[in-house]
Amino acid sequence: MTQSLQFSRITPDTLWIAVDITDVNEIQSQSPESEMDNYASFVGEALDKTKCRESVPSWEEIQMLMSRQEMLCTVHYPGSGSCQVYINSHTTANEVLRRMQEKLGLQDSKNTFALYEQNALWEQPVAGGALIADILTRFENLSSKESEAHSQWHLCFKLYCLLDADGISVDSIEYLFLYEQCHEMVVRGQLPACEEDLQALAALRLQCVVGDFSTHAPCPSLDELFPSHVVEARVLLSASAHKHKAERDLRLRSRLKEEAAAVMGAVVERWKGLAGYSRGDSMAAYLAVARQWSGFGCTLYEVDFYVSSTGSFSQKLWLGVAATSVSLYRQGETEALESVPYGQICSYGVSDSNTFKISTGDRDLLFETTKLTEIMQLMNAYFSAIRRQRGKGGGGGGGRGGGESVGIAVPESTTVVGFHRHHLHNPTFLELPSHSV
Repeated sequence: MTQSLQFSRITPDTLWIAVDITDVNEIQSQSPESEMDNYASFVGEALDKTKCRESVPSWEEIQMLMSRQEMLCTVHYPGSGSCQVYINSHTTANEVLRRMQEKLGLQDSKNTFALYEQNALWEQPVAGGALIADILTRFENLSSKESEAHSQWHLCFKLYCLLDADGISVDSIEYLFLYEQCHEMVVRGQLPACEEDLQALAALRLQCVVGDFSTHAPCPSLDELFPSHVVEARVLLSASAHKHKAERDLRLRSRLKEEAAAVMGAVVERWKGLAGYSRGDSMAAYLAVARQWSGFGCTLYEVDFYVSSTGSFSQKLWLGVAATSVSLYRQGETEALESVPYGQICSYGVSDSNTFKISTGDRDLLFETTKLTEIMQLMNAYFSAIRRQRGKGGGGGGGRGGGESVGIAVPESTTVVGFHRHHLHNPTFLELPSHSV
């Protein structure tokens, strides 16, 4: 043989396999219908499909490889549910997406979905070509270094492009996704609303997850119901100056507790008035309040600095990417400063290490942000979906975010900078770029 099949020092930290396709063919020809033939077939299939690995395989993966079995991967979804999916060393995020859609009956959805790497404090969409085994190995390595509960990592299957929010059946699991992801935005402070509306939403959340008020009912903490920055902002506004930092910090902590208790008391009073509301009623009422914002359905990204070609500039904004447009908001404000329908965009992309540029022909919009790749991926996905719909002659409702119809005529001259467009075979399936933008 040109090169022998070798295993050396198999441990949880290292696995060395030296093999090429010539070896596989030779093994099969020399030992037909044997155990070595079966191993060679398995290795040959892996060589055909897999690419260079980013991480050393985990011990679980090594054991599965040696026994020619598949691994079970747990994929979570909004609402504390999860599914188990079989994977091997060359299973990609796109393949897991398809399997999750099949398991959850979402193949015919007009919206698209994505896998996210997620812990309690952070999440990011996974590129479609990423190997799930590499991601799980990275999670294993991170978990061994970070013992805190909020640092526990997992994969999550979520709505990505909200193209048809109005067409989601209230009896479907997709409706649960919409509700849970809307609540995530509220708690993060990404749904601009007055404090009364935020308290009403918190009360509706309690009615949904707990039911009717009872002094014996377990009650979630305020930060699971209400955006914490609202309480913090109120305390900071009323804080008086103190010479000593320790004394100032002590007073601030005390005031935070007092304000949080006051807000929770107001929320509980509203909760008492919702007696008799079913879980479905509470979810519908919650989404009805959220839909009052014209940007409902968009994904918000923090923008550190914005400048237009006219010379105007602003700091600390939100860039909202929706089904029909991109919009700029001052953080916490409901009305957009600017909104650009996709039909007016000539090109968009990364202009340097931390700047995103959108051109409309007569003007350029420049954003300084740390979310370059994520903004790029989402805009690419929306443009691909719009082109598919136009190709099928389809219309449909969608998240609003500055527009009224998804059936937009996107100019053929629209240029996506730094991205190679993929042909998507499944209309509800998202293929994210597998390279950095």
